Amino acid sequence: MARPRERKRHVQQDWLNEDGTKKARKRKKGARPVGRPRKPGAGSPHTIRESFKASEPLHIVLRVEEVMGNLRRRSMYRALRAATLAVASREDFRIVHLSIQRLHVHLLVEADGKRALSRGLQAFEISAAKHMNAGLKWKQRRRGKVFTDRYHSEVIRSRRQARHALAYVLNNWRKHREDRGMSWNVDPFSSGCSFTGWKALEKKLVMWKVPATYEAMIVWLPKTWLLREGWMLYGRIDFREVPSSRRKQRATQAGPRARVRS
Repeated sequence: MARPRERKRHVQQDWLNEDGTKKARKRKKGARPVGRPRKPGAGSPHTIRESFKASEPLHIVLRVEEVMGNLRRRSMYRALRAATLAVASREDFRIVHLSIQRLHVHLLVEADGKRALSRGLQAFEISAAKHMNAGLKWKQRRRGKVFTDRYHSEVIRSRRQARHALAYVLNNWRKHREDRGMSWNVDPFSSGCSFTGWKALEKKLVMWKVPATYEAMIVWLPKTWLLREGWMLYGRIDFREVPSSRRKQRATQAGPRARVRS
């Protein structure tokens, strides 16, 4: 007597348990997870950007390719200054402050919306890349990519957060110890010379004395209340202040009784 013919199972049935749930996939020893691994120094992950209001400024971090070298030199400063000039006429996208570190640039910006932010940053990056490539002293002019694929952004929603962002951006050179051997009180590779919220300027009517040949960054006066005056509830910024982690910053601003566990 012939054996009954077994019913053929669909290939997808082998992927599921009896209750219809997906079987746990066993990974072989030494095998990497599914998907392309992230490279060291890669930009922010490709997720949906956080929404924000026109009254909420943003902290932007732009990272550059290592081939560009140290950005804290005169040619790169001039290139980024030219980029700030290129976007200075945009009223829907405004760079309020900027600081240049070795392999990244910090921006405090105001924008009317996501579209204005995207277009403004794109215009800034295109202009900066053009001038930065031209500023490299190579035998043949470089034409490659300058900035990494994704920038980091953080929406500033509170007065305390605004104060922390200002101190972090303008005094970031002290965190990276770029102030060693420098006679300047503020970072010359930033817009700190045009910032009026320094504690040392509280009772003075004049700004910092800078060399006559120094060309300051082209930035906007803040229009958002948070960057204009709201942040001052937590005190003016000392130019000696070293930016710390967000955990330590919260404890410091909470009051003199606050303590941080080391």
